[in-house]
Amino acid sequence: MIQMKSFDLYGEEDLKKEKGKARELRHSQWWKRKCSKGVCHYCGQPAKPSELTMDHIVPLAKGGKSTKGNVVPACKTCNTRKKSLLPMEWDQYLNRAGYQEY
Repeated sequence: MIQMKSFDLYGEEDLKKEKGKARELRHSQWWKRKCSKGVCHYCGQPAKPSELTMDHIVPLAKGGKSTKGNVVPACKTCNTRKKSLLPMEWDQYLNRAGYQEY
């Protein structure tokens, strides 16, 4: 697995702004519709909409933004396991762990 050093792409104010955008998205009808499907983006397992969390596909820690194209509903297990991995790092993790493609 590729190990990437964490680095600060955002200053404290920028990070605060992106987290604020994520909070706004969480309260939007768009997000509520995404969660109402009750399916984790990563593992495809059903979950109660209230149990799905917002995951940044490209994490904020690695330069991601809080936009509709970069956030997906994820079960807590997948979100916790993914941490701040980039999509290619997450794929490598799943392959090593023996998971099928999601």
